[in-house]
Amino acid sequence: MGLRERKKAETRASLSWAAIRLTVERGFDSVKVEDIAEAAGVSPRTFNNYFSSKGEAIAARHLDRCLGIAEALRQRPAEPLWDAVLHSVLPQFEPDAAVAAHPVPDAAQWTAGVRVMLAEPVLQGEILRAGAIAEAEIAAAVADRTGIDPQQDLYPHLVASAVMAATNAAMTHHLRTDPPMPMSRLLTDAFTLIAAGLPTPTP
Repeated sequence: MGLRERKKAETRASLSWAAIRLTVERGFDSVKVEDIAEAAGVSPRTFNNYFSSKGEAIAARHLDRCLGIAEALRQRPAEPLWDAVLHSVLPQFEPDAAVAAHPVPDAAQWTAGVRVMLAEPVLQGEILRAGAIAEAEIAAAVADRTGIDPQQDLYPHLVASAVMAATNAAMTHHLRTDPPMPMSRLLTDAFTLIAAGLPTPTP
């Protein structure tokens, strides 16, 4: 990635994180595009160059994480598929520069605010759309890695669906638990179980 592309990616990430932060703090209906642009240190016009709505801006973080999984999967060395998947997923959930610049002030309040944010119907639609885009890219990455034709074989799409389901389940469980369980542990557990064939747990 060149310098220009890197700066654009940083601006996009900053806008998305600003949209999330403000929505968690104030509520979806109380945040304007102008507020997000100001928080990210750019103009509303710049915001509109990246996103068509604040819902799209919020969902962009989820989309970029999942697209990052596909890209990382393509770059992993030869290793068992589910090991490659796990090692591609975990880095996507580490704090990035945008989070480092504006860390979460109070974990409990943040978690409660994220739950409210994710219940917003408009945002749910944007997240579903982002998930569908990312799932197709992950399937293509799996097909490239395995040498399977994604137009003829179900396998890459099944793996991609499992990857999305596992990450979604881990994120939901992270928000459900009190105190929240670390995402790294939940993701590791999820993909370890999938790789083992989801055996029935013993009491």
